[in-house]
Amino acid sequence: TVISIGTAPLASAVIERIADRHRLTRRWTFGAALGLTGTVMLCAAEAARAHDDPGTASVGATLLGVLLGLIAGVTCALYSWAAHRLITHGIASRAAMGTIFGLGGLLLVPVLLTTGAPLTTSWPNAAVGAYMALVPMFVGYVLFGWRLAHVPASTATTLSLLEPAVAAVLAVLVVGERLPAFGWTGIALVVACLAVLTAPTRPARQQKAAAPPVPGAAARHATAPTPDHGP
Repeated sequence: TVISIGTAPLASAVIERIADRHRLTRRWTFGAALGLTGTVMLCAAEAARAHDDPGTASVGATLLGVLLGLIAGVTCALYSWAAHRLITHGIASRAAMGTIFGLGGLLLVPVLLTTGAPLTTSWPNAAVGAYMALVPMFVGYVLFGWRLAHVPASTATTLSLLEPAVAAVLAVLVVGERLPAFGWTGIALVVACLAVLTAPTRPARQQKAAAPPVPGAAARHATAPTPDHGP
C-alpha cells in the first residue's frame, strides 16, 4: 500500500509532463519530496516493527509485491489523470468518476465470482464489504473527483500521501499497534507535505502590484507625447 500510494504522485507528474506538457513547480517538487520521504520512513518503521515476525515473506515474494505495488501506483495515476482530463473538458465529476469506476467494476466481476464467496458467508463479512463500497470507495472518490475539477491530478495524488499516515495513526489508536519515533517523524513529514501543497498563494494581481517598477518606466511615461485634442 505504501509503495503504490507513494509512487502514484511521481507517476502522475510524469504523465502530465509527457501528455499535457505541464511544468513541475518547485512548490510541488518540495511538497512531494516531503511526502515521499515521510512515506518511506513510515514504511521503514513498519518493516522494523515486523522484523521479529516469524512469518516474514521470501525475497521473491517481496519483490513481486513491490512490482505489483508499482503497477498499482501507475494505474492510480492514470485514472486520476484520465478523470481530470474528462472533468476539465466539461464532463461532470460524478459522471467521470462513475464511468471510470463502473468500467473497472465490470472488469472485476470475474474476480468477484471466483473469489468473492466469503462476502456472503456471514453478516459481518457482508457488512464490511458494504462499508468498504459505500464509505471509502463511493463517498471518498466522489469527493476526489469533485476536487479534480479544481486541482491538477499530480497535486491530488500527492495529497493522497496522507492516507498511509492516517492508517498508521488509526492502527495505534484503534487496534493498539505501536509506532516507533521514526514512524511518527514520517507522519509529521507527510502532514508538512499537505501543508505545503494546500497553503494559499498570493493572487496574481497582488503579485503584480508587489512587483518592483521597471527602471526608467516613470521617465518614459512622463516624456511620452500626449494626443492633441485641440483647444
